[in-house]
Amino acid sequence: MTTKSQAIYFLHGLESTGNGTKGRFFGENFPQIVRPDFTGPLTARLQSLTELCGNEDALTFIGSSYGGLMACCFAKANAKRVERLILLAPALNFEGYTPPAIPMEIPTLLLIGRHDDVTPPHPVLDLARKSFSNLSVWTSDDDHMLHNTFDRLNWHELLDGATDFLSLTPPPGIKTEKS
Repeated sequence: MTTKSQAIYFLHGLESTGNGTKGRFFGENFPQIVRPDFTGPLTARLQSLTELCGNEDALTFIGSSYGGLMACCFAKANAKRVERLILLAPALNFEGYTPPAIPMEIPTLLLIGRHDDVTPPHPVLDLARKSFSNLSVWTSDDDHMLHNTFDRLNWHELLDGATDFLSLTPPPGIKTEKS
């Protein structure tokens, strides 16, 4: 599955914690995933994340909502250190996020609910497509929390650093969108 050099972090949403629903899932099923708690404004959260990551390379971030925004901002500043991103309804429509001048080549899987009214698919996908040149997009008949989708994902496959996101077939009911 993962190599020893791969560090995986789950970055929670704005009003959640590393022990929220998704964080508990990762803690119970993938104890190697680091699930820190973040508070405060985006700049403070990013500073905490930077300190937490230290000099680690081969970083994989699973970012949920605001945590997805954090993952994208960290990747913009540290693209060579980030190996993969899994973005769950990322809040790219928050905090005036702007894509980098040149799309990042980081393998990225973005999953978003078609009924998400917190991070609406249209503006989020537009920003993601401008941010990443190696982007896989999955949409589901779900809302922002992805409660109907999250448990159905093959997390062993998604977290395998050798797996190419573009080669994956999403579970039934989840559609692959053109990136």
